Amino acid sequence: MKTARLIYNPTSGREEMKKRLADILDRLDIGGIEASCHATTGEGDATAAAADAVERGYDMIIAAGGDGTLNEVINGMAEKPNLPPLGVLPLGTTNDFARAMGIPKNWEDSCDLILRNEMRMIDLGKANDRYFINIAGGGSLTELTYEVPSRLKTMMGQLAYYLKGIEKMASLSPQELVIRANGQETISGEFMLFLIANTNSVGGFEKLAPDARIDDGLFDVIALKKCTLPEFIRLVRLALSGKHLKDKKIIYFRTDAMEVTSPGPVQLNLDGELGGNLPGYFQVLPHHLQVFAQNN
Repeated sequence: MKTARLIYNPTSGREEMKKRLADILDRLDIGGIEASCHATTGEGDATAAAADAVERGYDMIIAAGGDGTLNEVINGMAEKPNLPPLGVLPLGTTNDFARAMGIPKNWEDSCDLILRNEMRMIDLGKANDRYFINIAGGGSLTELTYEVPSRLKTMMGQLAYYLKGIEKMASLSPQELVIRANGQETISGEFMLFLIANTNSVGGFEKLAPDARIDDGLFDVIALKKCTLPEFIRLVRLALSGKHLKDKKIIYFRTDAMEVTSPGPVQLNLDGELGGNLPGYFQVLPHHLQVFAQNN
């Protein structure tokens, strides 16, 4: 019998974990995994719980919740030696990482993926002294992901982000950035946002970084130059089909390390959560973590 530490956010998504916890534990137990549980109680709790689980020698850690819960869990694991594999039960609002990895939204199927013991080695991203698994970014347009109240996300799901986005669009303002990346000339100017993608699923868009791969040792970087509201709406439409990367308002490149600075205050977004402020130094940690997922 293998052992697992199940770290779950009881408020993720539409609080489905509260309803499904007993069924999930039964399904894992029948499949030969004895799981103990930790329900998160606030910011940073999942990080502490994951660090403790690694130190206590569990055979695996399972994160149940959204991308924010997953971010906290990998921050508790990333610097530890002899990391156990990570399972994901995607019960959040957008579940970008799970979508990119092909992890089923249905809890029975995501449990069965863990039980089949299929795993992939993946890259992690490091931003200053913190880690991210899916996306890092900055600029006024990235702020809406953590400006949406958690209760509203629970009640309305993805619609809550769209409503906040409409509100935000009325006050778009560019920020001065300087981007220095390995293999690239220094880029400076006014930008609406920059995104550092570790996967191809960002903010519910599966084609925002269409060529990003989580095991290639590279980030896919997208920066949106200063633009008007009509230009921004046009680019959103292009991004739905992955046709935005060659637009004159977009800077796109790939790198394994980069630095972003600004003369003014710019907040960082890591996997949809507030991640401090610029300056930021970002680097890929190649093949750093095993995740239960189908092998491509």
